[in-house]
Amino acid sequence: MLPLMPVGLPVEDDEMKGFSRTIAEIEWLLLILVLVYLVAGSPPSAGRVAIQAALFFFAAFILGLHYVQFYKQETLLKLAAESWVMVGFVTWVVWYSGGLHSPLLYFYLLPVVASALIFGKVVTLLQMVCIAFCFMFLGWESGAFHPLSLAWGGQLLAQFAPLILIAYVTTMLSADIRYAVGKIKRVSDMDELTGLYNMRAFNAIASRVFRQTHRYSHPLSIVMIDSDNLKMINDSAGHEAGNQLLQHVVARIREGVRSSDVVARYGGDEFIVLLPETGPAGAMEVAERIRVAVQTSSLAINGQLFRTTVSGGVVSYPTVGGDLASLMEKADKALYQAKSSGRNRVVAYTDAQHSLPFEEERIVA
Repeated sequence: MLPLMPVGLPVEDDEMKGFSRTIAEIEWLLLILVLVYLVAGSPPSAGRVAIQAALFFFAAFILGLHYVQFYKQETLLKLAAESWVMVGFVTWVVWYSGGLHSPLLYFYLLPVVASALIFGKVVTLLQMVCIAFCFMFLGWESGAFHPLSLAWGGQLLAQFAPLILIAYVTTMLSADIRYAVGKIKRVSDMDELTGLYNMRAFNAIASRVFRQTHRYSHPLSIVMIDSDNLKMINDSAGHEAGNQLLQHVVARIREGVRSSDVVARYGGDEFIVLLPETGPAGAMEVAERIRVAVQTSSLAINGQLFRTTVSGGVVSYPTVGGDLASLMEKADKALYQAKSSGRNRVVAYTDAQHSLPFEEERIVA
């Protein structure tokens, strides 16, 4: 079972920046190649001014997006728009440099490769359809063959076939690379025994969620959960029984949270749960639901029935102030109080430097 992860998380910032650099490099390469053709080649005199104008506006477009940074936030939609602008730029310069007979015809490969590497099959297919219409338009305008004749269609197919092949191969390679990278990332982010996130992955996700929470003043809660008698079971029944009991506790935690919540193994028999869009009352309810589920369930190992309990510590933002690290520390302090005051209970941390057991907070509320 895959670890719980917030639904609809955006692409990682570093990955998005990498995509943006790839697009920018391909745009600059395209611009330089057209410039070399303009300087060293022999474009038709009627098209030279049009190509010069296209170079000027395309260079301004690149500078504006990647250096002046009119857009502060990189998005896939922005990058997709850039790839379509490249298609338009190539169509323009091909039209004014000979149509289907232009030496620049296969510059269409550059936006196709960019699309295949970044966006995958669907966007690349749509782009190929658009380029196919561009080929038809360019061939129609050239008048070399009768429109829709067999010879005209054969020439279009022969010239378009390399783009189809490159698009297909690049898309397949990109998909395989993405799958391999995703699998490696899942393994590196996952605790092997429990199938939950490890703390490295949890900290990365929690930092992003906390930034959004702080920016938009939304609630967020953290719950620390610790098994109360794992050591005793390890000593009496062995580590394998202890491992199965940990997995049993994890299953109860999963049942008590939403798909948008983030659960990780904090270390040993301790777990941490991030509850986005959840205030103090909701967090206490979740923690208590998990506590009761563990208390009222049992696990059979080698014919022997085992039961366990858990203790929980809860902290909520912005009810309790601080950054993410301090919130985790306060949740840990609340958990320590829950264990030191009798175990099998949930305690909420408050900035007043005291915590209330779940039963007492329910009465106060």
